[in-house]
Amino acid sequence: MSQLRLLPFRLGPQAMRLLATRDIPVFSGHRMSSGPPTTVPSSRSGVSSSYVEEMYFAWLENPQSVHKSWDSFFQKASKEASLGPAQPQPSAVIHEIRPSVSSCTKTSKLVEDHLAVQSLIRAYQIRGHHVAQLDPLGILDADLDSFVPSDLITTIDKLAFYDLQEADLDKEFQLPTTTFIGGSENMLSLREIIRRLESTYCQHIGLEFMFINDVEQCQWIRQKFETPGVMQFSSEEKRTLLARLVRSMRFEDFLARKWSSEKRFGLEGCEVMIPALKTIIDKSSEMGIENVILGMPHRGRLNVLANVIRKDLEQIFCQFDPKLEAADEGSGDVKYHLGMYHERINRVTNRNITLSLVANPSHLEAVDPVVQGKTKAEQFYRGDAQGRKVMSILVHGDAAFAGQGVVYETFHLSDLPSYTTNGTVHVVVNNQVCYRRRGHNEMDEPMFTQPLMYKQIHKQVPVLKKYADKLIAEGTVTLQEFEEEIAKYDRICEEAYGRSKDKKILHIKHWLDSPWPGFFNVDGEPKSMTCPTTGIPEDMLTHIGNVASSVPLEDFKIHTGLSRILRGRADMTKKRSVDWALAEYMAFGSLLKEGIHVRLSGQDVERGTFSHRHHVLHDQEVDRRTCVPMNHLWPDQAPYTVCNSSLSEYGVLGFELGYAMASPNALVLWEAQFGDFHNTAQCIIDQFISTGQAKWVRHNGIVLLLPHGMEGMGPEHSSARPERFLQMSNDDSDAYPVFTEDFEVSQLYDCNWIVVNCSTPASYFHVLRRQILLPFRKPLIVFTPKSLLRHPDAKSSFDQMVSGTSFQRVIPEDGPAARSPGQVQRLIFCTGKVYYDLVKERSSQGMEEQVAITRLEQISPFPFDLIMREAEKYSGAELVWCQEEHKNMGYYDYISPRFMTLLGRSRPIWYVGRDPAAAPATGNKNAHLVSLRKFLDTAFNLKAFEGKTF
Repeated sequence: MSQLRLLPFRLGPQAMRLLATRDIPVFSGHRMSSGPPTTVPSSRSGVSSSYVEEMYFAWLENPQSVHKSWDSFFQKASKEASLGPAQPQPSAVIHEIRPSVSSCTKTSKLVEDHLAVQSLIRAYQIRGHHVAQLDPLGILDADLDSFVPSDLITTIDKLAFYDLQEADLDKEFQLPTTTFIGGSENMLSLREIIRRLESTYCQHIGLEFMFINDVEQCQWIRQKFETPGVMQFSSEEKRTLLARLVRSMRFEDFLARKWSSEKRFGLEGCEVMIPALKTIIDKSSEMGIENVILGMPHRGRLNVLANVIRKDLEQIFCQFDPKLEAADEGSGDVKYHLGMYHERINRVTNRNITLSLVANPSHLEAVDPVVQGKTKAEQFYRGDAQGRKVMSILVHGDAAFAGQGVVYETFHLSDLPSYTTNGTVHVVVNNQVCYRRRGHNEMDEPMFTQPLMYKQIHKQVPVLKKYADKLIAEGTVTLQEFEEEIAKYDRICEEAYGRSKDKKILHIKHWLDSPWPGFFNVDGEPKSMTCPTTGIPEDMLTHIGNVASSVPLEDFKIHTGLSRILRGRADMTKKRSVDWALAEYMAFGSLLKEGIHVRLSGQDVERGTFSHRHHVLHDQEVDRRTCVPMNHLWPDQAPYTVCNSSLSEYGVLGFELGYAMASPNALVLWEAQFGDFHNTAQCIIDQFISTGQAKWVRHNGIVLLLPHGMEGMGPEHSSARPERFLQMSNDDSDAYPVFTEDFEVSQLYDCNWIVVNCSTPASYFHVLRRQILLPFRKPLIVFTPKSLLRHPDAKSSFDQMVSGTSFQRVIPEDGPAARSPGQVQRLIFCTGKVYYDLVKERSSQGMEEQVAITRLEQISPFPFDLIMREAEKYSGAELVWCQEEHKNMGYYDYISPRFMTLLGRSRPIWYVGRDPAAAPATGNKNAHLVSLRKFLDTAFNLKAFEGKTF
């Protein structure tokens, strides 16, 4: 570009002005050798410098490749440039208006006029949307910016901006390669150029796209909108559009007539969205798409279900009947939150297509990452790496699209390798363009706050009538045909309404958005209520351990520190023991052999936040060369995906939840960098994970790995807030259970999620495998360790993991106290890391015979049966619950009433732990140690509760 920037001083003031319109840096003559470039200021945005540069370098390579006017222009420029150094120019020349034609050569005049026209074309492409007719209410000036760019030819006098005159309107100009308004023509008159630009950019569609940095994408958009005739529809297409508008509008009218006082979040004012979505699906089917996954808010949802997804109308109508009894387990949800899955023939392409509308709560945009995750999973299982078979459509409201941060978090995933869905169609319902005829919902009175706007809205002629009148006037349809189309759909609605009255029971499972064919029986129930043992053969453990401690690729140089870690794994494998990382490796590896896809996602999960996992090895000498040993375990294994996410919790957890929806035969895990980081994903946890099955009869086996433990690291990074998960657990603290043969599995089936805090690697191994071997799916919340990852005592033997072994919900005392239970004075119940503190303290005080310690590996659902067994075994012992968390946090408020129910309030369960506090942990290391010392002393002070009343 440097050559081009020097040219203005050889070409004359007109070229100087040309570059000024694009703020191209040019060197003033007296500063050329040493001074910085001076940017020519201008309020105009004319021809792109890249276009001039393109023409110039094309001419340098081959003068015949450009128009003759450009050839003449650059010949003259080169000739003048060869005459010697440029002479200093007065600064005023930069702002000089083009001299009269008499002072320029005819060729220069021609070139400059062409450049002016190209500048005009670009102005419309950049700013034409400012004058597009986007306000059907005619109140644009009251609410929106009424700015009219000065470089758009809204009046004849504005031609002067480009130093053009009315006499130039009938002159023909060469069209640049950056426009398609000419179609097959290369030259058009200025008058026709302006007309076509106005037709493209200044009518009822506003195009704002020139900010896109990708030239190919810009060209694609220009071609789709600028090509002459692109917006002209055939008679058949117009009739189809009219029929779809009839269904969209008459559906809303029907609901309004039948249930005028019911909230339904109708689509009135934006009925055109239905034919728009159907056209998108038609075109997608034509291009080979077989599966479309949609997410949308509640406005217009019932209409989309009826007329896009094609759900049976009687199933929609019966949702309005307050007398229907719910047939499914759970609490259900309001009709405008429900989803749907439907396979049908696309009538336009005559091809099979699967449509899925994902259920979602009122939390706007929360469904966005869920849809993306489900789409990614469907693509993965189909081998659709390019997204040519499965796609997603997201519908947004304008305010939510701009205001909700999860929208950005979702976009942020779009180019990450293990998260991209290769593009999404986003439909933003702009309420300044598509108005709400009835306000926020049908019970709203918008005149309270928007009186002038709603006076205008009430005057609006419905879009169906406008379009029908247009087609009737042009002869595309007759009035009779139009009325027959309306009568036909009204009859369909009335007949469905009649059938809906026969329904007595409401089946939420008919609204399932992600069915799992073959996983449950025909009634949607588990095929059994048993779970096989979760151990595996020892030779499999050994094989996985050997692969986990090796580098499967040749000539692969790993970090020396990692070499030590791999040697450590090899040594543990030889000694038949595992730490946390190796136990996880064996759980994942064994599931992969069984054909179960495993996906682990989160921030820094490939290495592990605490540098313990190392599932992706990096060649230290070859950039970006990596190896995932987990994918080298077995010849025909399922694939393992481990992927570092963006720095997002809300978006990424939503994504993984959606991924887990697609298939029950996958172990999908999301790991928080620290447990409390799930705070920013609370919406997904509360609205989807905790309640998803109850609201939508939707099973989901997602696993949350939340590092947790009080280790003196401050208020953050300490607690994963177990109290929140336990508070949302749905098992009844006051109901004494009946201990049947299948009690363990039945209890898991009845719960809304499973909460565990494993104290051994073997427990972690088993609970991960149990997650897949269960005959149903439940979310699993795992409070994972930090210091225990390398604790010398936190290891498990192969004997605890081989065939025939299973997950232990409770690990009872197995020391001297267990052999003489009658001598035990105190039975301490605990969970997680604090067990190791308690064992160490008990040993130091020599109280192994007086104090028994029992661990709860599974906290919720509460293991009533096993706790009862322990309490009866130590019938004379004082019962204590010990935790390292503060009293108002952690587990005590959850376990205490359940202990009372189990024991009939005959024995108290005393609390030992930190005092109540506002923050989860102290920021002072000494204060942390003092509080630890205090509660450990209390735990082993056998007289601590003497004289106290529970």
